[in-house]
Amino acid sequence: MTDYPPLALFIDGQWRAADGRDVVPVRNPATGAVIGELPCAGIDDINEALASAARGHEQWRRMSAVDRGRILQQAAALILERRERIAGLITLALGKPIAEARAEVETAAGLFVWNAEEGRRAYGRVIPSRQPGVQQIAIPEPLGPIAAFAPWNAPAITPARKISSALAAGCSVIIKPAEETPATALAIAAALVDAGLPSGALNVLFGNPALISQTLLQSPVIRGLTFTGSTEVGKQLGALAAQTLKRSTLELGGHAPVLIFGDVDPEAAAVSAATAKFRNAGQVCTSPTRFFVHESIHDRFAAKLSELAEAIVVGDGFDAATRMGPLAHARRVESMERFVEDARQRRIRVSAGGRRCGNQGYFYRPTVLSHVDQDCLASNVEPFGPLAVTAPFGTRDEAIRLANRLPFGLASYVLTHDMRNAAAVSEAIQCGNVIVNHWQASLPETPFGGHKDSGIGSEGGIEGLREFQTLKYVSQLSL
Repeated sequence: MTDYPPLALFIDGQWRAADGRDVVPVRNPATGAVIGELPCAGIDDINEALASAARGHEQWRRMSAVDRGRILQQAAALILERRERIAGLITLALGKPIAEARAEVETAAGLFVWNAEEGRRAYGRVIPSRQPGVQQIAIPEPLGPIAAFAPWNAPAITPARKISSALAAGCSVIIKPAEETPATALAIAAALVDAGLPSGALNVLFGNPALISQTLLQSPVIRGLTFTGSTEVGKQLGALAAQTLKRSTLELGGHAPVLIFGDVDPEAAAVSAATAKFRNAGQVCTSPTRFFVHESIHDRFAAKLSELAEAIVVGDGFDAATRMGPLAHARRVESMERFVEDARQRRIRVSAGGRRCGNQGYFYRPTVLSHVDQDCLASNVEPFGPLAVTAPFGTRDEAIRLANRLPFGLASYVLTHDMRNAAAVSEAIQCGNVIVNHWQASLPETPFGGHKDSGIGSEGGIEGLREFQTLKYVSQLSL
């Protein structure tokens, strides 16, 4: 098992330990034990980070895209070199099985590689002139210092995506990762420092979310906001950013529908669905949750999914036999209990799970609610945990209506061998990501973002880089 390291803030190229600052505990969700004490930034720390980001931005933006790319590539290499250590930090503070944690570290490194390469291709364009002697150019430039906020459920991927995209665009970054999983983001920062990142290009803060967000977003230094988290908080931060006309990229909540048509093998569909649903204990913003299954195969699918859920080995993420670890904290367990109690009161069948397990930590059995109605809590509120709901549908139009019923539109999934179904559903679903016949919702090179209450803007791909750029038009007459 990995030892948890001393924790610090990272401001102006320096690691800042507690030194009289307030601290908050970091817990191992498998045991509930405190494994670290995290210093919280005060107002002086935040203001120092802002001044550092302003200086760092001017230095970083003037470096060539090639030189910036070399540093990001080297950081990626160091992240991969330290994979086992960083994966251990993820498992220790989040509970994710170690194999999943290793895969997350590899994806985080891949984000740095992609953005390092794409930053060299931030092309402008020459616009044909209406008169001789005039040159017209549209030039993408770094937007400015970025305030980034990352949640706990993907402690390597989400900070890596935000940091690498902003840096590749030429922007400095102040990031506030989650207090539940701080060491992973600090390990990424350490890799960047060791790769040669200049002081001030990255600052890392922890502490009171309201104090940090308000101070950063009210400052004229910050020119852009990138946030991943709940819809409620995202709307609050977006409104705060709008007061000073900062650009916002918001990746918010979802409640991913899955449309399974009658031409697929329901047992095979359940096998792949169980793997996707219970990855990271369902604590994934793109986690498939609302399974709408054609009435001809619904009961077979629900029975197999429930059988597979009951067979999943739940335990400490460092145990090689574990297939699902604990939830991140006690609040998630309490949330699961509310969903299940609501279902039981409505006489909805709890066909798998529905209970805590173990005598310590935050463990909860993978849970399936079958034949749900559309009024129950789990049909309307994202569980963000190991809970799946199933309901039958009769026609394609009914399935689309069910999928679009909620004000969310982050990820959706379709299983069918009929390409007419696939085409019609892909067009009709109001969602940023429609995944047909597999479960991979995002990659470093693909755009990722939501519709409706699931967000604004995109992360990943060339679109993610452009979120951190502004366009300048230059028109020059030759004299």
